[in-house]
Amino acid sequence: MAEENKVILHGTWGSLFVKRVELALKIKGIPYEYVEEDLSNKSPQLLKYNPVLKKVPVLVHNGKPVSESLVILEYIDETWKTGPRILPEDPYERAIVRFWANYIDQHLIASTAKLWKSSGEEQEKAQEEVLEKIRIVEEGNPEIHGNELGILQILLVTTFGSHKAYEEVLGVKILVPENTPLLYSCVTSLNELTLVKQICSPHDMLVSKLKIYRQNALKSTTR
Repeated sequence: MAEENKVILHGTWGSLFVKRVELALKIKGIPYEYVEEDLSNKSPQLLKYNPVLKKVPVLVHNGKPVSESLVILEYIDETWKTGPRILPEDPYERAIVRFWANYIDQHLIASTAKLWKSSGEEQEKAQEEVLEKIRIVEEGNPEIHGNELGILQILLVTTFGSHKAYEEVLGVKILVPENTPLLYSCVTSLNELTLVKQICSPHDMLVSKLKIYRQNALKSTTR
């Protein structure tokens, strides 16, 4: 019976998208096997399970793969009915949450990516854009508070929970309490939860990895 419910997560330890899935599995209390992938030398299993995008995370449930973190989060919530709900049951509320989840993915995270590939004035402009988009998320979600772990909280804490490491490497502020006090308070509070601590990457290790990522990102823009 255990084999019939086998869950495997293919990921890489520094990925915020993988952290989303890890946190959702822990919220639901779902036992799973974790497979660390080397993205510079992708395993045959990863290429088999995600032949189109060839990236992590990939959740394999009973031998069936599901990719893309937001899709995986919905799959987890719909498949395992026990435990806390990740998305609201009400269709309208669920639609609103999906809108903001997509906004975070398609706009906010896309803006933060510019920070890694820029420096000087260009990076300052990218920082302003990121801060503005974070402000939009806060103003659109006045109910973000406390220790609730729904899909938006999962996205916010995995995106900004390690903001101090990002800021150390980039040399710019990303999460500013004066700019978005509600969101800053939310992330700070969520970071103290046991489940969140269980999936957090050690600060020093993350900084080391991010420094390499930053160097590679800058090199790619000067070619």
